[in-house]
Amino acid sequence: MKYSKATDYALHTMLFLVAATPNKPIGVQQLADRQNVSPTYLSKILTKLVKAGMVESASGANGGYRLKRNWENISFLDIIHAVEGTASLFDCSFDHGSECPIQQVVLSAEAKMEEHLRNQTMFDLAKKNKNKIVW
Repeated sequence: MKYSKATDYALHTMLFLVAATPNKPIGVQQLADRQNVSPTYLSKILTKLVKAGMVESASGANGGYRLKRNWENISFLDIIHAVEGTASLFDCSFDHGSECPIQQVVLSAEAKMEEHLRNQTMFDLAKKNKNKIVW
């Protein structure tokens, strides 16, 4: 199983926003520089996070991106779904329906993974690693 680079950048961007100053806008150039990624590419990822209601953009000289209200509750799964969508990782090639024993095993494992990711918040991660987050 593999998530896209966009998910990696989204997770790191969100961690930086949480660890930095959640209410202060940070420019896309600064966020892109920290990850050595194109600002244009990161802007597309940030647009998905804006649409998902996790961040908001502020225009102007002191503009940029900042976290929206209730950012303390944003989970890894929220961010992954914002970037990757909510489709299942497994797609059975046969038309066995829900009775397919292979599909049952894989979907059960996926549900456990999603539960784990749902219980991991960026806020908790930033708190645990306050002195370790270095870019």
